[in-house]
Amino acid sequence: MKSLNLKQVVISSLVVYIIGITAFVGSYFVEILENANQQANYVLMLAIIPAALIGAYLYYRRGYQTNGFLLGTMMFLGAMLLDAIITVPVFIIPNGGDYLSFFGDPGFWLIAVEYISVVAAYWKVERMTGRLKTD
Repeated sequence: MKSLNLKQVVISSLVVYIIGITAFVGSYFVEILENANQQANYVLMLAIIPAALIGAYLYYRRGYQTNGFLLGTMMFLGAMLLDAIITVPVFIIPNGGDYLSFFGDPGFWLIAVEYISVVAAYWKVERMTGRLKTD
């Protein structure tokens, strides 16, 4: 396994975070479901697929061969840190939530598994098609 390029991880995870938070917050402006929080999670679950693919593409286009599970985990940890610094204090706490309700929500962890899985799947497909060298 080749080493992880931390600068590229930060850039990729920031792009995914911006796409994800835009979809999450934007979903509150279009009322489809009665439960706005549930709707926001559904929208994020859909938006995280192309967002994670974009983030993985941005990382791997530079020729890095980092294991996809490792990359996905590190990108998720970056997004989680941004959630703790920005999302919770700016969007969740003013609306009556707190850190525990945000990070304790099973939907949050389901999205985490999805995020990591999408990045890992991207890596696997790229390796299988020969666009990434095998270690």
